[in-house]
Amino acid sequence: MSGARGWVLFLTALCIVFAWPPDRGPSLLVKTVNWAVDPMDRLPVLPPQLGFGLSDDVRAVEERDAIVRHYDDMYDRDEMTRRRMDLKVAKDPLNPSTERQWLLVAGVVIAFVTLRRGR
Repeated sequence: MSGARGWVLFLTALCIVFAWPPDRGPSLLVKTVNWAVDPMDRLPVLPPQLGFGLSDDVRAVEERDAIVRHYDDMYDRDEMTRRRMDLKVAKDPLNPSTERQWLLVAGVVIAFVTLRRGR
């Protein structure tokens, strides 16, 4: 196997491992993207909805509203900030089992094409 074909197979395997979704939580690729868009953790994230009974607590409602207003202000600043805020909370695009199947298909096809070209 030539050096170039070896590198193609190595990089393909590395990409598959990087994008492979675990049983719980996001893949290493998604975790890296989440961190890379906000490494200092300065961008706000929308808080969860208030739980049952907390909507009667005026202080809790005001605190959540202040966080949401800050989020909306940051989100409306510019397109780049909006994209970063979306990527900060991005999740894997597919169901983990479907994503694994597509990654395996891609890996097999790339390996097949790479090995066939060497002949």
